[in-house]
Amino acid sequence: MAKKQDNTKIVANTNNDLGQTGKFVRENQKSLLFIVAAIVVMAVGYFLYLKMYLAPREVEAANQMHVAQDFWERKDWDKAINGDAGYPGFAKILSDYSNTKAANLAYFYLGTAYLNKGDYNKAIDNLTNYHGDDSMVAAEALGGTGDAYVELKNYDKAETYFKKAADMAKNKFLSPMYLKKLGLVYEAENDNKSADETYKKIKSDYFGSAEAQNIDEYIARAEAKL
Repeated sequence: MAKKQDNTKIVANTNNDLGQTGKFVRENQKSLLFIVAAIVVMAVGYFLYLKMYLAPREVEAANQMHVAQDFWERKDWDKAINGDAGYPGFAKILSDYSNTKAANLAYFYLGTAYLNKGDYNKAIDNLTNYHGDDSMVAAEALGGTGDAYVELKNYDKAETYFKKAADMAKNKFLSPMYLKKLGLVYEAENDNKSADETYKKIKSDYFGSAEAQNIDEYIARAEAKL
């Protein structure tokens, strides 16, 4: 009998809780409607922002980049950065078209240009701001950051970025190149065991690469220091 009363009490409490929930909804119906309406407005606004504002800017930014890209390919780093004769460089594209894919790509171009000009801190600032889906470009951005840190003699950071670049690339062209640079960094840090292991990884995993052709010399040099 006591068990039946307990069950009845549980059902009553449950119904009471459900009733309280319904009461809350009724009492706050206007607030809830305002919240739902606000969410709908935000979603519509974001869609219009993408369609009416961001999409045309993407096209315009892409159209503005071709001259800067030509300068970059010709290794005219100053004009690639600053532009020429009415055509914007990557610095202005980045400034004028923020939050676009073109601006994101401009980080990579700018970083590489600054790296070649010897402005290593600006190179790092720009290359580390690049975030793209293209694994090749992403790997080159990471590798370029590693190069800049080598020039600054910050070998710990260079080691980190060369590892990331080799892992990101995952191909027979870039990965062995960044592994070789990683091995050289290990040697600069007198970590000859890690250098030896890295060079041997090139020989075993990327035996057909250009870096593998003379890697035995590097292996012998690292092993001689062990």
